[in-house]
Amino acid sequence: MRTAEQIRYLVLAAQREGNRQLTAALSPLGLTPAQSEALRILEDHGPLALKQLGEMLVCDSGSSPSRIVDRLVAARFVRKDPDEYDQRQLSLRLTPEGAEAAKAVREIEDAMYAGIDTAVDAADAEVLLRTLRALTQGSPAGTALANRLAAPHADASGTGR
Repeated sequence: MRTAEQIRYLVLAAQREGNRQLTAALSPLGLTPAQSEALRILEDHGPLALKQLGEMLVCDSGSSPSRIVDRLVAARFVRKDPDEYDQRQLSLRLTPEGAEAAKAVREIEDAMYAGIDTAVDAADAEVLLRTLRALTQGSPAGTALANRLAAPHADASGTGR
Protein backbone atom coordinates (compact mmCIF):
# COMPACT_ATOMS: atom_id res chain seq x y z
CA MET A 1 0.00 0.00 0.00
CA ARG A 2 1.35 3.43 -0.94
CA THR A 3 2.18 5.97 1.79
CA ALA A 4 -0.45 8.45 0.59
CA GLU A 5 -3.07 5.71 0.64
CA GLN A 6 -2.10 4.70 4.17
CA ILE A 7 -2.28 8.31 5.31
CA ARG A 8 -5.73 8.70 3.76
CA TYR A 9 -7.07 5.60 5.47
CA LEU A 10 -5.48 6.48 8.79
CA VAL A 11 -6.93 10.01 8.67
CA LEU A 12 -10.38 8.55 7.95
CA ALA A 13 -9.99 5.96 10.72
CA ALA A 14 -8.83 8.61 13.22
CA GLN A 15 -11.73 10.86 12.24
CA ARG A 16 -14.24 8.04 12.65
CA GLU A 17 -12.80 6.99 16.03
CA GLY A 18 -12.66 10.56 17.30
CA ASN A 19 -16.25 11.15 16.23
CA ARG A 20 -17.34 7.88 17.88
CA GLN A 21 -15.67 8.84 21.15
CA LEU A 22 -17.05 12.39 21.04
CA THR A 23 -20.57 11.16 20.25
CA ALA A 24 -20.45 8.77 23.20
CA ALA A 25 -19.14 11.44 25.57
CA LEU A 26 -21.78 13.98 24.45
CA SER A 27 -24.68 11.53 24.68
CA PRO A 28 -25.45 12.27 28.36
CA LEU A 29 -25.73 15.96 27.47
CA GLY A 30 -28.17 15.20 24.63
CA LEU A 31 -25.88 16.89 22.11
CA THR A 32 -24.47 15.85 18.76
CA PRO A 33 -20.89 16.74 17.76
CA ALA A 34 -22.25 19.43 15.40
CA GLN A 35 -24.38 20.96 18.15
CA SER A 36 -21.47 20.88 20.59
CA GLU A 37 -19.26 22.63 18.06
CA ALA A 38 -21.85 25.39 17.60
CA LEU A 39 -22.08 25.86 21.38
CA ARG A 40 -18.30 26.12 21.70
CA ILE A 41 -18.10 28.64 18.85
CA LEU A 42 -20.77 30.77 20.49
CA GLU A 43 -18.96 30.45 23.82
CA ASP A 44 -15.68 31.56 22.27
CA HIS A 45 -16.93 34.12 19.73
CA GLY A 46 -20.58 34.96 20.44
CA PRO A 47 -22.89 36.63 19.93
CA LEU A 48 -22.91 35.84 16.23
CA ALA A 49 -25.22 36.04 13.25
CA LEU A 50 -26.27 32.69 11.78
CA LYS A 51 -24.04 33.25 8.75
CA GLN A 52 -21.02 34.02 10.96
CA LEU A 53 -21.58 30.81 12.91
CA GLY A 54 -21.85 28.84 9.68
CA GLU A 55 -18.56 30.28 8.46
CA MET A 56 -16.79 28.85 11.54
CA LEU A 57 -18.36 25.38 11.65
CA VAL A 58 -15.90 22.69 10.63
CA CYS A 59 -18.38 19.83 11.09
CA ASP A 60 -21.06 21.25 8.80
CA SER A 61 -20.41 22.10 5.16
CA GLY A 62 -23.42 24.38 4.83
CA SER A 63 -23.07 28.12 5.24
CA SER A 64 -26.38 28.34 7.12
CA PRO A 65 -26.60 25.96 10.08
CA SER A 66 -30.30 26.60 10.70
CA ARG A 67 -31.18 23.05 11.78
CA ILE A 68 -28.35 22.92 14.31
CA VAL A 69 -29.35 26.28 15.77
CA ASP A 70 -33.07 25.44 15.78
CA ARG A 71 -32.35 22.33 17.86
CA LEU A 72 -30.18 24.33 20.26
CA VAL A 73 -32.92 26.95 20.60
CA ALA A 74 -35.52 24.22 21.25
CA ALA A 75 -33.22 22.78 23.95
CA ARG A 76 -32.95 26.29 25.47
CA PHE A 77 -29.18 26.42 24.98
CA VAL A 78 -29.26 29.30 22.47
CA ARG A 79 -31.51 32.29 22.01
CA LYS A 80 -32.08 34.47 18.99
CA ASP A 81 -32.16 38.19 19.75
CA PRO A 82 -32.44 41.18 17.42
CA ASP A 83 -28.96 42.42 16.61
CA GLU A 84 -28.12 45.58 18.54
CA TYR A 85 -26.86 47.34 15.38
CA ASP A 86 -29.29 46.00 12.78
CA GLN A 87 -32.74 45.06 14.05
CA ARG A 88 -33.43 43.13 10.82
CA GLN A 89 -30.71 40.63 11.77
CA LEU A 90 -30.77 38.03 14.53
CA SER A 91 -27.93 37.54 16.95
CA LEU A 92 -27.29 34.09 18.45
CA ARG A 93 -26.35 34.01 22.12
CA LEU A 94 -25.86 31.29 24.69
CA THR A 95 -28.45 31.08 27.44
CA PRO A 96 -27.20 30.33 30.96
CA GLU A 97 -28.04 26.66 30.27
CA GLY A 98 -26.13 26.89 27.01
CA ALA A 99 -23.10 28.35 28.79
CA GLU A 100 -23.18 25.41 31.23
CA ALA A 101 -23.48 22.92 28.36
CA ALA A 102 -20.59 24.63 26.52
CA LYS A 103 -18.48 24.33 29.68
CA ALA A 104 -19.27 20.60 29.87
CA VAL A 105 -18.37 20.22 26.17
CA ARG A 106 -15.07 22.03 26.78
CA GLU A 107 -14.26 19.55 29.58
CA ILE A 108 -15.04 16.62 27.26
CA GLU A 109 -12.84 18.13 24.54
CA ASP A 110 -10.02 18.75 27.04
CA ALA A 111 -10.10 15.06 28.06
CA MET A 112 -9.91 14.05 24.39
CA TYR A 113 -7.00 16.45 23.79
CA ALA A 114 -5.17 14.97 26.79
CA GLY A 115 -5.52 11.55 25.16
CA ILE A 116 -4.06 12.89 21.93
CA ASP A 117 -1.19 14.53 23.83
CA THR A 118 -0.44 11.16 25.46
CA ALA A 119 -0.49 9.33 22.14
CA VAL A 120 1.64 11.82 20.16
CA ASP A 121 4.98 13.26 21.25
CA ALA A 122 5.86 16.90 20.52
CA ALA A 123 8.08 16.24 17.50
CA ASP A 124 5.50 13.98 15.87
CA ALA A 125 2.78 16.49 16.68
CA GLU A 126 4.53 19.20 14.64
CA VAL A 127 4.82 16.90 11.62
CA LEU A 128 1.19 15.84 12.01
CA LEU A 129 0.01 19.46 12.27
CA ARG A 130 1.91 20.45 9.12
CA THR A 131 0.49 17.46 7.26
CA LEU A 132 -3.11 18.09 8.36
CA ARG A 133 -2.82 21.81 7.54
CA ALA A 134 -1.56 20.92 4.06
CA LEU A 135 -4.41 18.46 3.55
CA THR A 136 -7.11 20.93 4.64
CA GLN A 137 -5.73 24.21 3.28
CA GLY A 138 -8.25 25.82 0.93
CA SER A 139 -10.94 23.22 1.68
CA PRO A 140 -14.32 24.23 3.15
CA ALA A 141 -13.37 22.71 6.53
CA GLY A 142 -9.93 24.33 6.43
CA THR A 143 -11.47 27.71 5.59
CA ALA A 144 -14.02 27.35 8.43
CA LEU A 145 -11.22 26.56 10.86
CA ALA A 146 -9.18 29.53 9.64
CA ASN A 147 -12.24 31.79 10.11
CA ARG A 148 -12.70 30.46 13.62
CA LEU A 149 -9.07 30.93 14.59
CA ALA A 150 -9.01 34.48 13.18
CA ALA A 151 -12.27 35.63 14.83
CA PRO A 152 -12.13 37.71 18.00
CA HIS A 153 -13.10 35.97 21.23
CA ALA A 154 -16.13 36.87 23.32
CA ASP A 155 -15.88 37.94 26.95
CA ALA A 156 -15.31 35.34 29.64
CA SER A 157 -19.01 34.52 30.07
CA GLY A 158 -19.45 33.58 26.41
CA THR A 159 -22.77 35.41 26.39
CA GLY A 160 -21.68 38.73 24.95
CA ARG A 161 -18.78 40.96 24.04
